[in-house]
Amino acid sequence: MGRNQGSWRRQVGRARAKAPSLALSQPLPVWMRLYFYGMHGLTLDVLSSCLRCLPNSQDYSLLGFSSPYRCLVHAVAHLVLEKIYLQKKSFPDNGLAFHFVFYPSVFVGLQILLRKTLLQCEERPLSAAELGLQYGLAVYYSQLFLRSFLRLRYQHSQDGAPGAEPRLPLPLRFVFFGMHGFLDEVCFTSAFNLLEKPGQPVSGHTSLWSFFMYGSCSLLVEKLYFYLCYGRGWGVWRRLPVYILSVYTWELAWGLALRMWNACSWDYSHYPLNFMGLVTLMYLPGWIFLSFYQDLLSNVLLRIRYV
Repeated sequence: MGRNQGSWRRQVGRARAKAPSLALSQPLPVWMRLYFYGMHGLTLDVLSSCLRCLPNSQDYSLLGFSSPYRCLVHAVAHLVLEKIYLQKKSFPDNGLAFHFVFYPSVFVGLQILLRKTLLQCEERPLSAAELGLQYGLAVYYSQLFLRSFLRLRYQHSQDGAPGAEPRLPLPLRFVFFGMHGFLDEVCFTSAFNLLEKPGQPVSGHTSLWSFFMYGSCSLLVEKLYFYLCYGRGWGVWRRLPVYILSVYTWELAWGLALRMWNACSWDYSHYPLNFMGLVTLMYLPGWIFLSFYQDLLSNVLLRIRYV
């Protein structure tokens, strides 16, 4: 009897210890979901445009295209689709009809509407292959992406010691940083294209290799941030040279490896202060900004957990 009572008390104590943490955990804020949805939609743009050109191209740099405008449209559209997805509770006895008929129909209809209005695509109707692709994306969103994404929780009040290990698993953080690399490059190249061709539609490009380059480099910088900031107590200006040195080393190493296979998508030979055409000090202000921003992203990701 006493042993059972002691066991019960220990279980109650554990539950009470966990209760404040769970109470502080809430669904991701709307602004954060918009951020994720836009970045994810842009990633699918890059992937689909690259795969569309791949059969007729011998270019191993694997370029894909999108734009900041499309990113914004994706963010709003998929927030609307999230609301539709949450109506699956209205189909308690017929989940297959919702996931494979109702939701895909709304998804494809919205994509067609966006193509004819906000995205200003060509007037030709979608081919059977394109309709099949949109249907596949709809099933992917309802069966995989949203089912997993909506399990993310945001903790507004950070408990525990600062600099604790991130709650998001390593593969999820890698995917986040890789997609953010696509967003960075598309925004950067779009800005350059706008300056060079002010009358043309704003569009940017990136390479599929950038996903792996940015994903791995950002994980390295994240580790440096936790160690130098919380482990050593270094301030931001003291950490910055370490970040910049790591970024330039990473870009140079990836550039050398990709150039061996004729897959390098950048060449800075026409810029001053370049080394081997793979790195240039002309982009130093941009890397400084992204290094500051990386710290902010790491702090946000530290508050997100997958439940």
